[in-house]
Amino acid sequence: MTTGTSLNDQIVDRPERSALSRYQSLRRLTLALLVLVLLTALLFGQSVFAPESLVHEAIEMFGVLLIFLGIVGRLWATLYIGGRKSEELVTGGPYSITRNPLYVFSSLAAAGVGAQIGSFLAMVGFGFLCAGAFYIVILREERFLKDAMGAPYEAYMKRVPRFWPRLSLYEEGNTGSFKPKLLLNTLLDGLVFLVAMPFFETIDAAQTSGWLPVLFRIP
Repeated sequence: MTTGTSLNDQIVDRPERSALSRYQSLRRLTLALLVLVLLTALLFGQSVFAPESLVHEAIEMFGVLLIFLGIVGRLWATLYIGGRKSEELVTGGPYSITRNPLYVFSSLAAAGVGAQIGSFLAMVGFGFLCAGAFYIVILREERFLKDAMGAPYEAYMKRVPRFWPRLSLYEEGNTGSFKPKLLLNTLLDGLVFLVAMPFFETIDAAQTSGWLPVLFRIP
């Protein structure tokens, strides 16, 4: 089963590699800034559900699951892309069901972050805001990849959805040459989501003790 289309006749030159590197840096910066802004915005917000209520706890626990799914999914995607994005069209594993699995799993993890305040609206809102922020990055990356890969990538675009996964398209494929450093970088990127858990516990304690005022409540 084929998982990638070699681009021996379409070698990506140094300026294009530099451009892709900038897009990847923009992705990391967008992720970090988005989480920081949303966490800061919720410093003075609180769920309408009491912290000890069953609904509040259920939403939090579901959010923890989303965070871990997001981190594991990002690692899964990295195993397949393995630094080959500028040289080879990867179409196996998560890339067989969505063209941007890293962004899909990041949005899942962001939804998990929102769930840590025990709010269903914050959970959904965080996820959609993250997906919306990445949409601009995706469009820029697509322009680069179309120029770098030409017809094979355009055919891939027609077959596989840009964001929302289509599970019926799944193909296992293989991971090609694996680079441990890339997996480590992805893991470190994903750990920013785990910061949300102790962060919100600290906020809850500060709000309960009166150190932080509650200016609004979120369902």
